[in-house]
Amino acid sequence: MASADAVIDFRPASIGDIDALLQLETICFQHDRLSRRSFRHHIRSSKRDLTVALRQGQLLGYGLVLYHQGTRLARMYSLAVSPEARGLGVGRGLMRTLEQNARRAGRHYMRLEVATNNTNAIALYESEGYRPFGEYLDYYEDHSNALRMHKRIRRAPVEGHYQEVPWYPQSTEFTCGPASLLMGMASLNPNSECSLTHELDLWREATTIFMTSGHGGCHPLGLGLAAVKRGFKAQVHLSTNEPLFLDGVRSDHKKAILRQVHQQFVAEADAVGVQVVYDAIALPEIEQAVAEGAAVLVLVSTFRLDGKKAPHWVVLTGIDDDCLFVHDPDIDEDEQIAADCQHIPIAKDDFDKMAVFGVQRLRAAVVLRTQDHQEP
Repeated sequence: MASADAVIDFRPASIGDIDALLQLETICFQHDRLSRRSFRHHIRSSKRDLTVALRQGQLLGYGLVLYHQGTRLARMYSLAVSPEARGLGVGRGLMRTLEQNARRAGRHYMRLEVATNNTNAIALYESEGYRPFGEYLDYYEDHSNALRMHKRIRRAPVEGHYQEVPWYPQSTEFTCGPASLLMGMASLNPNSECSLTHELDLWREATTIFMTSGHGGCHPLGLGLAAVKRGFKAQVHLSTNEPLFLDGVRSDHKKAILRQVHQQFVAEADAVGVQVVYDAIALPEIEQAVAEGAAVLVLVSTFRLDGKKAPHWVVLTGIDDDCLFVHDPDIDEDEQIAADCQHIPIAKDDFDKMAVFGVQRLRAAVVLRTQDHQEP
């Protein structure tokens, strides 16, 4: 039995802690337990922070935080405290240690999920400054719901511009553009359908035919045209007026097809009134568009997210003094849950480096507005 005057130490978990961690996991949780293999993986990974609380060598609790590459987001994945140590401040101490570690790792936000019926944990999180921002139904193995909470852990909260944007996951590896467009259109018109049928229709309309590998992605002008066809205004920003994505293919035949597709999109955009700005969209323009309620899709390179250097579309959901927030339609089901891909905070400097693709140094964005939008 732990005594109240004992000193509690916090340190990174080691392989030697695994047996005690498994025992604590069994005591604390009836469902969704971490396995020996999972603990070993988290201890060895540089993208994890598994911190343990000990008193006189006895493991009293642990906290596990996941760091998401290329973002300023940390996610508290699990927090467990031995029943005999409750009331000693172990949980609070773990949270503060994990937040401190996350700040040192350059993270600005901490997020977590907690069962809606776990009133003690919710009270702890609220007392530490966490605030609810959503709920997942039927989230846990026992079908209970989860409350989503978050906290800004670097600097005091600041004013910014945020939008209600529904999140939609891409259904294929090549439909990030349509998925982002679906989210953008739905943020402007709640009646805009987010479905597989609509997603594939958009891809067929906007595809470049070929890409670096596999099926083609989506051309910025193609996405703009698809949006106009569905009753929205579209403004497309391109850093070049040359055909796009030619550097990603070797075949002369494929290059010729890409040129033809580009020319057709340019002609169609001119015919239906898609506004094309041949200049890279600047951060102040993005901020103004978001503040005005526009939906902004941006083409990024995934290099800083997964090291693969693939072109990828995301949609902005907000901006504050030092971060942009995006919905990423691509979920890695082995490593992520849906919450990890929503409202992802990315530092402005990081985003500026991320929003450039290929040898061409392409910068592209699609800004959507409703037809009744009046220019300031």
